[in-house]
Amino acid sequence: MELSSMLEHFAEELRLARAASGMSQTALAEALTYSGALVAKVETCERRPGLDFARRCDAVFGADGRFERIQRRISREAVVPWFRDWPGIEAEATALRSFEPLCVPGLLQTEGYARALLSGGGLFAPDEVEQQVATRLDRQPVLTRDRPPLLTFVVDEHVLRRRVGGPEVMREQVRHLVKIGSALPRVRIQVVPLSAGAYPGINGPFVIATPPHGEDVVYQEGQLHAQVIDRADYVRQMVEVWESIRGEALSHQQSLDLMTEVAETWT
Repeated sequence: MELSSMLEHFAEELRLARAASGMSQTALAEALTYSGALVAKVETCERRPGLDFARRCDAVFGADGRFERIQRRISREAVVPWFRDWPGIEAEATALRSFEPLCVPGLLQTEGYARALLSGGGLFAPDEVEQQVATRLDRQPVLTRDRPPLLTFVVDEHVLRRRVGGPEVMREQVRHLVKIGSALPRVRIQVVPLSAGAYPGINGPFVIATPPHGEDVVYQEGQLHAQVIDRADYVRQMVEVWESIRGEALSHQQSLDLMTEVAETWT
């Protein structure tokens, strides 16, 4: 069965089970502790259901694992589960809050930095690297479009000092951060200084997106997979983590000053 057919199968089973239970989408969302927007999009095949979502459907409807079995078949068809949903969410968002402790966020990367980052370790063939660089750069117009989202990026100071592609690439990249942070009023870039020591963000990168309709969602990317999570309790926890991280960060202007200094160290 093709992926689209399996998504339709899941959506149909969900609609039938909800109708048989006499539940509205809103009532089901409350029972699942997911957003009503997600339930609606799953029922119209606009969003892929996650494993947790499927398990909660089984529990609410007493479906004896039926939803989980369909979801697992859907997931096996996806090389990178959920990621194909993320570019659309990112492009439509009214606000993005991004934290990155390891490398420059994709929306802020120069072409040289992106190529060096993707070439490192020899995991990708040259043509695959170029394809991924192009895909990454194609996402960046969100920064300068009409009515751009409110974009807040927090990076660890190590990001500015980790050699990726050599001094010239790093100098160009850090100067690019300063330029974007200075020129675009809807973009804020803040740096957590090395002096912060241990803080919650060390556990890994994430993005919180605010869609034009519905509740915030969290995007997390791992070594071999990526996922979008919109469970209300999880999103609430990640917002708390975000606030803790921003509490450790320098102000926007202090961060621009630091980045200007660091750029000149890459000689």
